[in-house]
Amino acid sequence: MTFPTPRADLIANTAEYENEPLVRATGFREYDARWLFGPEINLLGIQALGLGLGTYIHQLGHSRIVVGHDYRSYSLSIKQALILGLMEAGCEVLDIGLALSPTAYFAQFDLDAPCVAMVTASHNENGWTGVKMGAARPLTFGPDEMGALRDIVLEGRFKPRDGGRLVRIEGMAQRFIADVAARVALRRPLKVIAACGNGTAGAFAPAALRRMGCAVVVEMDCDLDYNFPRYNPNPEDKVMLHSMAEAVRTFGADLAFGFDGDGDRCGVVDDEGEEIFADKIGLMLARDLAPLHPGATFVVDVKSTGLYATDPVLAENKCTTVYWKTGHSYIKRKSAELGALAGFEKSGHFFLNEPLGRGYDCGLTAAAAVLAMLDRNEGKKLSDMRKALPVAHTSLTMSPHCADEVKYGVVDQVVAEYQALARDGGRICGRSITEVITVNGVRVALDDGSWVLVRASSNKPEIVVVVESTQSADDMRRLFHEEVKPRLGRRAEVGAYNQEI
Repeated sequence: MTFPTPRADLIANTAEYENEPLVRATGFREYDARWLFGPEINLLGIQALGLGLGTYIHQLGHSRIVVGHDYRSYSLSIKQALILGLMEAGCEVLDIGLALSPTAYFAQFDLDAPCVAMVTASHNENGWTGVKMGAARPLTFGPDEMGALRDIVLEGRFKPRDGGRLVRIEGMAQRFIADVAARVALRRPLKVIAACGNGTAGAFAPAALRRMGCAVVVEMDCDLDYNFPRYNPNPEDKVMLHSMAEAVRTFGADLAFGFDGDGDRCGVVDDEGEEIFADKIGLMLARDLAPLHPGATFVVDVKSTGLYATDPVLAENKCTTVYWKTGHSYIKRKSAELGALAGFEKSGHFFLNEPLGRGYDCGLTAAAAVLAMLDRNEGKKLSDMRKALPVAHTSLTMSPHCADEVKYGVVDQVVAEYQALARDGGRICGRSITEVITVNGVRVALDDGSWVLVRASSNKPEIVVVVESTQSADDMRRLFHEEVKPRLGRRAEVGAYNQEI
């Protein structure tokens, strides 16, 4: 009996929904898969995804795969459905249980398994589910692999095989914590906040930070609760960042770390309660590491500050910075391709290669790198290192709603408008355009070093907006409210913003 080809037109609470796989095509995104569980995918659809993934990795010459799940009310059921499909495809499934995404990536190395499938919707709100996948550690799937998998699943080109089996792996959380904690051994007594937003990181981060040598670890929203009662675990969200800043001031902490729902991202607040976006933390790390690794290459995403390109410390140590597409798969792959020491994303993904890490994105490895930086700079506070950076005023990441089916078309229109504006000598808030970068949406550079960015979100029905001013915080807000927001607002497809400056 062959597995039925998935459909996109099923409705929950119908007999068909219970007997046929539902998989909406829009869930296959640029570098992972994400759906609203129920209206966009059902458990039989997840089983079809597992069968398709197993079919695909066999085509790549593999059969062993690590599988884990995050802490949401439905994630275990989704993982079990995925495992059924993988086993039907003849795969040996290594189930590591409740995990962070980097725990699953670490398990690929620890268990010598080439492939991974981590059930998580990361920082997406409740109702979302998804899978992060890879077949060449430490890399995860990009557009080519996701396209091939999509076609197998949606066209029903499954290849069931005998030999599938399930192996339950014990103790992976403890081995992962020991591995990441070995990256630093603090000599100075630091008090840190561990903010987890009641997500899965609460089961890992406090123990790891204590093993790294933190003298005091203040646990903040570390009890696992998939309702996320305080805020969504997203260290790029101002609600979480403001809560971290308040905790630093309340407890007199040296810094706060915030981790997203699946622990592959890290946000930082310094000892003065200042929220430092991850691209600036990356620049601080790069400046600190440059004398230790002269000539190193760093990869950063197009949402990141432009300060890397002009930084005197990096220039003095002959370091190179490459700006690349936003997305954990893109930056991870580019960092590996270039042999970069590290890659940084404004969203809080840090990709640290040996001797700093294994190349995959891990919030706890990033925390270890920040702690090691503080340890090397005895006598300096994190706020001192922040103040030593050149000045640039960078916005939060702002995301107006835009349906998956139309968001790329909307961004293409905006790209064309900015290209025409530059060609015709147009100005933005009194400044001329010096460069229009279209590697990922459009980043428009201005003559004073300021810039604006518009791109399509890779994992949600949204458009992404970031602006940076070299002049002032007020000018940053002006670039948004007088330039980008009105331009997007002329399009009916663009809806409300998740947050604004």
